[in-house]
Amino acid sequence: MKTIAKIFIFLCVTCFALSNASAQVSVGVSIGIAPPELPVYVQPACPVDGYLWQPGYWAYDDNDGYYWVPGVWVAPPDPGLYWTPSYWAFDAGAYGFHMGYWGDEVGFYGGINYGYGYSGYGYGGGRWDSGRFRYNTAVVNVNRTVINNTYIDRTVIRNSVSNRRTSFNGPGGVTARPRPNELAAMRGRHVQPTPEQLSHQHAASRNKAQFASVNHGRPAAAAMNKVSGHAYNTRGRVTNMARANAAIKRLPPVKNARVANTARATRSENATRSSRAATTARATRSESAATAARGARSERAATTTRAARSGNAARSERTATTARAARSGNAARSENAARVQQQRSEQTQQRAQVQQRAQQSQERAAQTQQRAQTQQRAQTQQRAQQTQQRAQESQQRAAQTQQRAQVQQRAQQTQQRAQQTQQRAQQTQQRAQQVQQQRVQQPRVQPQRAPQQRPVPAARPAPPQRERRG
Repeated sequence: MKTIAKIFIFLCVTCFALSNASAQVSVGVSIGIAPPELPVYVQPACPVDGYLWQPGYWAYDDNDGYYWVPGVWVAPPDPGLYWTPSYWAFDAGAYGFHMGYWGDEVGFYGGINYGYGYSGYGYGGGRWDSGRFRYNTAVVNVNRTVINNTYIDRTVIRNSVSNRRTSFNGPGGVTARPRPNELAAMRGRHVQPTPEQLSHQHAASRNKAQFASVNHGRPAAAAMNKVSGHAYNTRGRVTNMARANAAIKRLPPVKNARVANTARATRSENATRSSRAATTARATRSESAATAARGARSERAATTTRAARSGNAARSERTATTARAARSGNAARSENAARVQQQRSEQTQQRAQVQQRAQQSQERAAQTQQRAQTQQRAQTQQRAQQTQQRAQESQQRAAQTQQRAQVQQRAQQTQQRAQQTQQRAQQTQQRAQQVQQQRVQQPRVQPQRAPQQRPVPAARPAPPQRERRG
């Protein structure tokens, strides 16, 4: 019975070690270099009603180190859910990454002051009200032409913490601990990040301008108005990411070698820490095995002594006990191996699902971009046609205006001619009047007619003279 008890204790120690190892893996990434300080940037305006702000954070790549995931406005998976940001925390000699999640309440995010409502505790950028999200414009930036359900609460500004740029929890960073309501939120219902959020982080990991080894804590894209939308720098100006990446490619070889050396040093340190952790685990397992072996040897010696005294009955009992212990040990090992295999298969399946969601999000983003380009081309073509039609209408109007001007000019010329004709008629009439007046004023002089020579009548014969009678 003592042998079975010690074997059971050994199995419990082994399971406890495995449970601790799995608890450390659940954190995510664990490295030995602290993340850079948080950059100070301008928040873009919320483009769509109902979107919530996901603050930017530093993520880690095994090859190139830390890279900045821009802050972005995202759509929640369901109404009424709040976003708990991701954060880094120092524990057991390494910095562990805790991925964000959606929940009914805002949980613990390391006390990090991400700004714009995430002051280190809770969220002051807005609240859900009757299925709609109301925005606190005292701390967040919204597009007033699209979003009208707003309010102003400046108490969250006065209650915010002062360590704005600290990026991790632990010694040398923020020393906050979870409050009771944050612990309750951590134990409550959690919804994993949406495919758009995962694709957003994946896109940042493929952009060299986002890596701290290149931008030295000043990323080219500090924030975005939405996933696959416009990128903004720390001053709130639109950033051309193609130019930023092209500028990185033109860096001198010395800087590139320095970046490569930093990345190699980071990978070497991570490998060293992983090797130390593995050595510690092996030492723990070896010590546990040695303890169990010593106990087994002691028990075996005592059992041998008792078997020598008790004879065949004791030997039979020992043989049965050894067989049962062997069967129990084999069953426990098989169960542990099956459990480990199941965990690995679940992790593999989760990674495959994440990759599949990321691919689907990329395909959707590509389709959306194609649709936007097609729609933009159609709109451009329609605008060109409208512009051409307007130009034709303008030409027609100009021609009509020119014709009207010609008609008006002809009418004016005709009117001028009529006026000239009227003036001439008036002048002629005036002249006639003047001539008539001159005739009236001058006396009439009858022309002397030449005397007409009357024909001389023919001589008449003299009448006979009468005699006078005296």
